[in-house]
Amino acid sequence: MFRTFAGAGTLALMVAGAAVAQDSQDHDHAHEGDVTLYRLFVGDHASGQVTAIDLSEPENRWSFETTGQTKLFPVAGGAVVAAVQSDDDAVHFFSSGISFEDHGDHADISVTDPEAFEASLTGPRPFHLVDHDGKIVINYDRGGYAEVLDSAALARGEIDPQRFPQSRAHHGFVAPMGASWLSTVASDEEVTGDASVPRLGLQAFDAEGNATGDLATCTAIHGEAFSGAYLVAGCREGVLTATASGERVEYEMLEYPADLPQDLTTGTILGSNAIQMFLGNHGPDGLVVIDPVDEPHFTRIALPFRRVDFALDPVQPANAFVLTEDGSLHRINMLSAEIEQSARVTEPYSMDGHWNDARPRIAMAGDEVVVTDPNAGLVRRISTEDLSELGTIEVEGTPYNIAVAGGSGVIH
Repeated sequence: MFRTFAGAGTLALMVAGAAVAQDSQDHDHAHEGDVTLYRLFVGDHASGQVTAIDLSEPENRWSFETTGQTKLFPVAGGAVVAAVQSDDDAVHFFSSGISFEDHGDHADISVTDPEAFEASLTGPRPFHLVDHDGKIVINYDRGGYAEVLDSAALARGEIDPQRFPQSRAHHGFVAPMGASWLSTVASDEEVTGDASVPRLGLQAFDAEGNATGDLATCTAIHGEAFSGAYLVAGCREGVLTATASGERVEYEMLEYPADLPQDLTTGTILGSNAIQMFLGNHGPDGLVVIDPVDEPHFTRIALPFRRVDFALDPVQPANAFVLTEDGSLHRINMLSAEIEQSARVTEPYSMDGHWNDARPRIAMAGDEVVVTDPNAGLVRRISTEDLSELGTIEVEGTPYNIAVAGGSGVIH
């Protein structure tokens, strides 16, 4: 049985975090009353450029320079967008210009222009970013450490990273869990050239990097997500779950069942904000719904073509959307693990070639799925209800990665 949990629905997702900027009288006057505003941040595939665009008024746009190609993450309740540049050893931050103050029965919204932070982070190959429990953690794959930022401070424009040491540099992640910090652990095996350091599993540490628990085996651990009380991570053996129990962390390995295609694993996982469940990749042409509590723990969804990108719907938590290489967008019901509707939204984008070739990426903006279409130089607006195209937005260059900040609130 999938479990819902209080305080983690769409409103909580939208209003989490502190206000990021002073109210702008001009914006407040323009948006007075009930306001729904989503702002897109679109990273270019070829150049160090991020374009911010108001979804409802796309003539409102701003352009920011970065060091290189970005992976974009809305953090601090959407008050900030982090731009991780793995190939250029940098992380930039932008104020989204949209912040919320929760009043219980409603949220006040403040709207200002987005701005780039003056300060940034640098380090050897930043990659995985975890945003959970008021902390934002960035792993430096070639540095042997992670940096921890306080979400509320970041929303105020303050960047004061605390370093979490790891025993060895590797492609991994660090995440807060109760009173502990969970970190991936790598083997001490010698490797040559560009070979990856073998990853062994997950272990609890204190803030100084001292082990406080035993290693939980999770071979080739990759990908993490939170939902409800659970963190899950993909492993060669299955999916590892972790929960806080007082001062301890408890683990359980959910082994892949025999009825799933063999030799396929899960390495990218998304966690629902309102139903205690997860959605992960499973082979190039499949997804898997993961229930961390009840059996069956895994329900596989076969896709008609190879998967390009997928996202969960925070407004309708039972829904997910996946784009396949034939250019079709599919709405999935995760409770039934079925494809409910499909529609062609872009030209085909083959998954053959380099993993970082320019292909569409998707994100959620209320009752719309926004889809970058790099070859067309567009962002496409797709209705979540019937998958019809609501409009397009031209974006200079080659639009690639995308993040969305925003929601609904009141300006008094």
